[in-house]
Amino acid sequence: MRKITIEGVGSYLPERIMTNDDLAKIVDTSDEWIRTRTGICERHLAAEGETCSDLAVRAAQRALADAGLEPNDIDLLIVATVTPDHIMPSAAVLIQAKLGLRSVPSFDVNAACSGFLYALETARSLLRNERYRHALVIGSEKLSSIVNWEDRSTCVLFGDGAGAFVLGNGSSDLPVLVDGLAGADGLAANLLYVPAGGSAQPASKETVEDRLHTVTMNGKELFKAAVRHMAEATEEILKRNGLTTEDIAWFVPHQANIRIVQALAQQLNVPMECFVCNIEHTGNSSAASIPIAFAQAKAEGRFQKGDRIVLVAFGAGLTWAATLVLW
Repeated sequence: MRKITIEGVGSYLPERIMTNDDLAKIVDTSDEWIRTRTGICERHLAAEGETCSDLAVRAAQRALADAGLEPNDIDLLIVATVTPDHIMPSAAVLIQAKLGLRSVPSFDVNAACSGFLYALETARSLLRNERYRHALVIGSEKLSSIVNWEDRSTCVLFGDGAGAFVLGNGSSDLPVLVDGLAGADGLAANLLYVPAGGSAQPASKETVEDRLHTVTMNGKELFKAAVRHMAEATEEILKRNGLTTEDIAWFVPHQANIRIVQALAQQLNVPMECFVCNIEHTGNSSAASIPIAFAQAKAEGRFQKGDRIVLVAFGAGLTWAATLVLW
């Protein structure tokens, strides 16, 4: 079976930064309230007119440069997002055009915050086909476009950004995607969702006035489900690869809330020092959070050859996923 390798990574965060103090000027909250409950101090927001596809292109260009490849080298494009530029067409086809890729298969994956790992697993499977040599996998989100800025329980959480991996099926001296898994439980779909805008509740004057096109969340129940599913996904991927948590050098979790990461660390009996966390400066960027955190950790030189790394996420759906990497 072909080894699927990580040839390059890249990330992009918009220039505009909104601090907790900035938020306190528009909603009833404070820096202390946000930090103690989420671990977030600031988040990046896209500029006016800057779209999900624009963010993705910037991250993809950096990943291609890191891989030493050109757009013409890419045979497959998969984009994980819940905030595409349009309901139709996909963000992927817009990104394909902006990057100048060939007429390669290009499509979106919507698994919310688990989306990037869903996309990685999809690309890993397709790259075993000799038809594909290099895949570009992107997680990109403009969550500021679906946030209710009058709801302090949700608006404090989210940020914008994008991250990308270039995958290949060639060189054996590059980091390897060893294994991946994913799952879902649609019975819990109402814990985190956007009520209107789809075919169930099309846009209308009433849905706009009632802010039904923005994120609705049951935070308490989501917290418990997130910790449980991420712990179970981590334990499952370790078990089927004959590993324990002691064999893992780094865990890169979805950056949703520092308390969730702390609870996950406690559940797995792993010190927080083994977790890559950048939520303090990025907030929750959904499908973009893991590739952004991963790219930043790589740039900081945290990963050493031979390290085993577990990426793990949960998201609206509910969805969850885990990926095992050998650096």
